Amino acid sequence: MKQSDVLRFLRNNALMITLVMIPLLSAVLHRRAFSSDLIGVHVWRQTQTQSTIISFYEEDFNILNPRRNARAGNDGIFRMEFPLMQWFFACFYKIFGNHLIITRLLTFVIGIGSVAGLYSLLNALFKDRLAAVAGAWAFNFSPVFFYYTVNPLPDNLALCCALWGLAFFFRWYNNRSTNLLLWSGLFLCLATLVKLPFVLYFSVPFWLGIRGFFKKEKRGRIWRVALFLIPPAAWYTWVIPGWAGNDVVSGILGNRYEASQIFRYLLDNLVSVLPEMLLNYASVPLFLAGFYFLIARKAHRNPQFSLLAVCGAAVLAYFFYEINLIANVHDYYLFPFLPLLFVLTGYGALHMLTGKTPALARLALLLLALMPLTAWLRMQVRWDAGRPGFNKDWLTYKKELREAVPKEALCVAGNDDSYCIFFTILTKRLAFLATTTSTPPE
Repeated sequence: MKQSDVLRFLRNNALMITLVMIPLLSAVLHRRAFSSDLIGVHVWRQTQTQSTIISFYEEDFNILNPRRNARAGNDGIFRMEFPLMQWFFACFYKIFGNHLIITRLLTFVIGIGSVAGLYSLLNALFKDRLAAVAGAWAFNFSPVFFYYTVNPLPDNLALCCALWGLAFFFRWYNNRSTNLLLWSGLFLCLATLVKLPFVLYFSVPFWLGIRGFFKKEKRGRIWRVALFLIPPAAWYTWVIPGWAGNDVVSGILGNRYEASQIFRYLLDNLVSVLPEMLLNYASVPLFLAGFYFLIARKAHRNPQFSLLAVCGAAVLAYFFYEINLIANVHDYYLFPFLPLLFVLTGYGALHMLTGKTPALARLALLLLALMPLTAWLRMQVRWDAGRPGFNKDWLTYKKELREAVPKEALCVAGNDDSYCIFFTILTKRLAFLATTTSTPPE
């Protein structure tokens, strides 16, 4: 098949590839994960999310009362992010019963929604289905996204909503339909409710409004988006005072590391986390090409450029503020970077594939073909039951441990600083934790 025929096929079947081929291939590559217990890197966050789902299912279905398993002297209500994803999943548990596969499948569906959202965003930005499908394909095989696509973290839903918020915004930018602007505001609102750092994406419509104000342009409708900040503002104003001792709020201002350690974290994120975990090594050349063509084609002259640039600056500010917590291990904290990274990757892929140098086009096609393999090779070790991220005896003897005491009993236990892993896997609730270590949870 000629190269031109391949590109024509990709353009003509871009939506089918995004909504059918990518989900099917991803499902095959995740087949082992669908049937596994909650294990692997950051299993603490996974079990924390799952325990909230189960508490909605078994106890209080009030979305305002998310609970954790630690019940020492209280009712266990623990309000952090707005628990929309956990509550929504619990609705399915009410219908089908307590089965972890429900969480896995619903999380996977959210992931596919994120891929479709990026496709829509790229199509709105570049008006070329080739850029959209190449960027969506690369995004799906970002190792960090690939891993969490079947793991319960609220960050998955926040990312999905943020992508659709941006997609609706740039579709509004192209045709000025008020409905699209309202949809954009709604999805950005949900993203912020579900995970506070995604409030940064409101910088895109706000910057357009500020830019229009100084240029004396009529952009009155854009300020309607600000109304969608009211629900997140109300929720976080209510719950943040209860986050005593949470370093997320203080960020770098509460840093306890030496400057050399912070510098090491910055370097690790640049040379390891970015190319290996966020992008995928096979995506790096396309990402770098995106930077090159950004300069070569003077993309800064495009009015949309400054909107994305301001958003990028906001996300970088968040990264530097939280670097002492992100360190070089908390990859899911970096989800706000993914839309911007793969806008550049899709842009680079478009110009490599359609340029006048056939060798570059062939290289781009080869890299796109390699992405599923490189993502799978990097992440398949994370579903190794022999290295679950905690004492593997908890899995080996979970049946016996679950039957050791009545399900309703409050338990005294030790050596689980996460307050979540042991109790979620064994379906118990904590009355008292007798810990012998001072190691903080992830």
